[in-house]
Amino acid sequence: MNKDQAKGHMKDIAGKVQDKAGEITGSPEQQVKGKAKQVEGKMQKGLGDAKNIVENSKDNPGSDK
Repeated sequence: MNKDQAKGHMKDIAGKVQDKAGEITGSPEQQVKGKAKQVEGKMQKGLGDAKNIVENSKDNPGSDK
């Protein structure tokens, strides 16, 4: 797991917590912020996944068979 994957995963979790806290407290603003943080985390994790694929393909050329 690379740095972007880990940070993205943590942002996603933090966003879920913030979303749920907003739901419990009745704060739509916090829910929206939480959902936005989740999206940001998923995007960052996706970037990390892509970097991982590129690095693996550099280390193992021709391994995609």
